[in-house]
Amino acid sequence: MTVVRTRTIRRCRRAGGWSFVLALRQISLQQVLLRQVLGCALLALAAGAASSPALAQGKLEARYTASLAGIPVGKGSWLVDVNDTQYAASASGTTTGLLHAFTGGQGTTATRGTLQAGRPVSSIYASTIVASKKTDEVRITITNGNVKDFTVDPPQDNAPERVPLTEAHRRDVLDPMTASLLRVPGSGDLMSPDSCKQALSIFDGRLRYDLQLAFKRMDKVKADKGYAGPVLVCAVYFTPVAGYIPSRTAIKYIAKLRDIEIWLAPIAGTRVLVPYRVQGPTPIGQAVLEADEFVSVATPTRASANGAKTQ
Repeated sequence: MTVVRTRTIRRCRRAGGWSFVLALRQISLQQVLLRQVLGCALLALAAGAASSPALAQGKLEARYTASLAGIPVGKGSWLVDVNDTQYAASASGTTTGLLHAFTGGQGTTATRGTLQAGRPVSSIYASTIVASKKTDEVRITITNGNVKDFTVDPPQDNAPERVPLTEAHRRDVLDPMTASLLRVPGSGDLMSPDSCKQALSIFDGRLRYDLQLAFKRMDKVKADKGYAGPVLVCAVYFTPVAGYIPSRTAIKYIAKLRDIEIWLAPIAGTRVLVPYRVQGPTPIGQAVLEADEFVSVATPTRASANGAKTQ
């Protein structure tokens, strides 16, 4: 079994390195739970933000396990606190098993921002990932939907074939973690298929890309701790826009994928959906990021002070 796992990890390294585009880099979380957590899982973990005037407040504490071809490769945690005027989210993760032996990967990602009519208008995003004795840091400040400032270390190389990243590409965008909070407008059914109809513009410090979500089906889940109930399953389609090298195998592979799925579950007390599970094919098997624990609590708002409700 050890030999099989070692061969799988080596094949993963040859297939595309230790990165995936998270959305969500990403977890995707394109970095929510480390690019290294999913190894070479080539998918983006993200969802959009739409206007919602309703007053609401809730918190989420979740723990996830990442696997590649059925082999556990990482674990992570995610904390979210959102109300009608502001939000904050943070994630941390580490590689496990043989993948950890190869990379020693670990990292943290966080964002906080303000909302206006339910829409994110400003945010501060930070990500630090350490793997194979190398550190990757990203800092992004967004004001009124436009990137005001950003730093990446190490900086992007100047490969001549790279699609230039211009100032125009940094307008009307979301950072990767803000993009993982899907606010559903109105007062109708939160789990409606229409909630999947999102087109997202994301900037992660090096890459500008679009994610198109589309409804696939409804499903049911039961976490080891916390949420048990319906999830909205959306297809995710990735389109690179700028900052990428078109000839790169990983980019071409992700752009052609039509089997990436994101399973969305609600945060209690809000009209916010967040990823419960993300899955997609890789050259060596299915990559999956799934919640083991998903505990959300509705907290009092200005409109209601009847106490907290756990989901």
